[in-house]
Amino acid sequence: MQDSGPEGHRSGRAALVLGALGVVFGDIGTSPLYAMQTVFALDGGIVEPTRDNALGVVSTIVWAVTLVVTVKYVLFVLRADNDGEGGVLSLAFLARRSVRPGGKRFRLVMVLGVIGAALFYGDSVITPAISVMSAIEGLEVSEPGLATWVVPLGITVITVLFVVQRHGTDRVGRLFGPVMVVWFLTLAALGLPHILAYPQALEALSPHLAVQFALAHPLVSFLALGAVVLAITGAEALYADMGHFGRPAIARGWFWLVFPALTINYLGQAELIVKDPSTASRPFFQLAPTWATIPLVVLATAATVIASQAVISGAFSVSRQAERLDFLPRLTVRQTSQHEGGQIYVPAVNWVLFVGVVVLMLTFRSSEHLAVAYGLAVTATLCLTTCLFLVYADAALGWPRWRLWAFGALFLWVELSFVAANATKITHGGWLPILMAALIAFVMLTWGTGQQLVKARRRKIERPLAEFLDQAHGGGLHRVPGTAVFLHTSDDTAPLSLRENVDFNRVLHETVIITNTLRMNVPHVPAEERVEIDHLGDQWDGICLVRLRFGFADEQDVPAALALAAQGPDLTYDPDTALYFLSRISVHPGRRPGMARWRKRVYVALSHNAADPTQYFHLPIDRTVVVGAQLHL
Repeated sequence: MQDSGPEGHRSGRAALVLGALGVVFGDIGTSPLYAMQTVFALDGGIVEPTRDNALGVVSTIVWAVTLVVTVKYVLFVLRADNDGEGGVLSLAFLARRSVRPGGKRFRLVMVLGVIGAALFYGDSVITPAISVMSAIEGLEVSEPGLATWVVPLGITVITVLFVVQRHGTDRVGRLFGPVMVVWFLTLAALGLPHILAYPQALEALSPHLAVQFALAHPLVSFLALGAVVLAITGAEALYADMGHFGRPAIARGWFWLVFPALTINYLGQAELIVKDPSTASRPFFQLAPTWATIPLVVLATAATVIASQAVISGAFSVSRQAERLDFLPRLTVRQTSQHEGGQIYVPAVNWVLFVGVVVLMLTFRSSEHLAVAYGLAVTATLCLTTCLFLVYADAALGWPRWRLWAFGALFLWVELSFVAANATKITHGGWLPILMAALIAFVMLTWGTGQQLVKARRRKIERPLAEFLDQAHGGGLHRVPGTAVFLHTSDDTAPLSLRENVDFNRVLHETVIITNTLRMNVPHVPAEERVEIDHLGDQWDGICLVRLRFGFADEQDVPAALALAAQGPDLTYDPDTALYFLSRISVHPGRRPGMARWRKRVYVALSHNAADPTQYFHLPIDRTVVVGAQLHL
């Protein structure tokens, strides 16, 4: 029995690593399918498949992965976890919490976070399309006549992927984890024989070959960076998915399996191109013997489905963070694991991504064309993450100036080089992810500004809570049996639903609980810190204010939180009979200052599509009363 604890702990860690392999590493793990071939396909072949170029390109790829993914993300950024949650919005909130309120940096960091989240959404649409297409195109290596089936097969695979999302990342990870283990072992197995046949390929592990390539061909090497970035496109997904499995599981999976397998495969592709330049058009599938092409296509398709899972799961996490931080309307979020709070399914985001992916596949129709549109959003997100981490390291970690300058100079130099190289793609399709990100950022910032205006307007039309208490204590109101719970957004005004109930019915329940749900700047709030009860100066009048604190990654289950409060001596009521009252505010665009009228119309349209608050707060439908009111912005 004494050994069962450690054994169970080790098996739990192994399960998390396996799940992380099945969800987190799919995007970056499938980059060998298209990264090298895209470099040598640039502008009709401006990067010639010579020995020096092949080794220079693979050296650039290996060191880009080493610096950006291994050093920056795994060793540094993943440590900036907000109570276990990751992603650019979480990092932005960490940074904002550490700087002086009201200052320029305070306002700037959340704007950067919103832009970074919007760019990540653009990546979440393109990654599934390019990954799946690149895998299925392997059929053309052995059967060129199957080229017309690539798009229909790709759409079929994508459809199945998005349909199974409702089962959750826990089950998906358990299903995909073993497949990804086989995939990474296959990557190593494909590359190793070629390295053994040409050990000189190991020279590419030295960064001097990348430097020589850049000095010998400055313009060509600069343009090649636009394709080299495809090897690191899954880096941000590692951070965004951290809440699903935790940093230790991601770090172990990266160092134990993913990083070595990727390096070996890229070196093998370089050897193949050195030996036979004609293989540069599709070097990954040429690594395998002819008889293994079809099985490899099947395995690659499975791996690219998992690659899509990485960004889809990240999009779910980012969406819930954005919604809890008031940058998106209320979303229906389904918890898919009893043990990991970060494992969720967001139906609206799932199906919007699905439509976007299918439209891209039908529009571009090949991974080569999609690669032109890929990269700019990814590299811009990398730069934003670096900037936010520098603010966090300065304000929260207290890094000395020399360390901040060294970190910023190294990674911003690398990442801005990628941005500049990908900027050359704008007129050839690179505008697409930027346009998508701009639209999403506009929606998020519009909703955030609209929420601030609505809250300010509500505070003006709601009566002060002290005034209501004087009315209740002054008599004239008939007290009826039972408990009424009024959900509210403030603790200094009376809820609209409470005011309307008293004004029209002239009655007040024996027990009145005003709940104020507070969104904290952390992902999770412990149970012992979740509830605060305020009797508002009179412990015996049956009226109290209960503040419920939720993190931005917590389920806002109001009945469960109140039941937790009822376990103590300060609140007594029957959870099974309590009535819940909601204030449903109907917002209309007006001529008040604060936001352009056309943006107000966008905000109103978004508010009409917000999730039902009854479901959002997990209220019992048969005991919930909705009281309506109108508000003009």
